[in-house]
Amino acid sequence: MQPGTPDEEWREDCAPRRVLELFATKWTSMVLHVLHARHGGSARTGVLLRSLPGISKKMLTQTVRDMEASGLLTRRVHSTIPPMVEYHLTDLGRRFVEPVELLYAWGRENPDALDRLLPRPSSRRP
Repeated sequence: MQPGTPDEEWREDCAPRRVLELFATKWTSMVLHVLHARHGGSARTGVLLRSLPGISKKMLTQTVRDMEASGLLTRRVHSTIPPMVEYHLTDLGRRFVEPVELLYAWGRENPDALDRLLPRPSSRRP
């Protein structure tokens, strides 16, 4: 948006706010990235857990449920013993991977800028 844009374009449900709301948790973008970049768009729960160091099983479950409700993922339960659950990016999920990959690429290309950031009080980074 440009300076001087009418107020109605800055409303609560404007597109930029809706995009940022989607990524309000760090794990949403990480799940999208891992599914796309490491697993070709689909992976089982255990594979995702191993691919996302630092995420708890509870947080992964909550994140993929939210993503499924948003239409970014589909969940397929295979009738095996024990049941096997597999997550797949939807067409919409693949569209959201594009900006995520741009941000991740920027991060890889600009580690010096990231290193100069001061840690936030809530950050786990030393």
